[in-house]
Amino acid sequence: MRYSTMSAACAVLFAATPVAADPAATPQMQFLRGTVTGVSPAALRVKTAAGKTETVKLAPDWNVQVTKPVSVEQIKSGSFIGTAEMPQADGTGRSLEVHVFPPGVKVGEGHYGWGLKKGSMMTNGTVGKVVASPQGRSFTVSYPTGNRRIVVPPRTPIVQIGPGPRSLVKVGARVFIPAAMTPGGLATNSVAVGANGSAPPM
Repeated sequence: MRYSTMSAACAVLFAATPVAADPAATPQMQFLRGTVTGVSPAALRVKTAAGKTETVKLAPDWNVQVTKPVSVEQIKSGSFIGTAEMPQADGTGRSLEVHVFPPGVKVGEGHYGWGLKKGSMMTNGTVGKVVASPQGRSFTVSYPTGNRRIVVPPRTPIVQIGPGPRSLVKVGARVFIPAAMTPGGLATNSVAVGANGSAPPM
């Protein structure tokens, strides 16, 4: 797993986890997906999808990013998106989820390893022409170092990302947390939470 690349991507995607002053000392990342079981001013306790309970320290300036399910029609030409995807034999990527950024926001551009499933990749970039078919939507995602053809099958989770209040991070909330492994344990300054009980799909 390419921690340095993914930590950089998460840093800009979620206004980031702690980063060391010395790049060589940048902490490794863990990506926690699960449900909040405990909240305090300085930490969260999360039961992960794997059934393990983790405690994550919160930075004083920690922020919340809300993922809200939307329809596939929100993916338009010119949209800036991120998608976890599985590379296919024909060179395309089959989307596992899509997150649509607010207008004017372009972060984490590129194509790099991800940890949603074994072999999955993350592609962030600007959408070209969108083509609809019975198999779903397809489009090219362009980023500074290249472009990638993405196919979004029907029923693929699609969300919009935007800032939200800390009060949404409560017991029972489903979250995605990019956390840094520090000498004092896991730490973050950003938490993604699903709107209305949904799970962040990243």
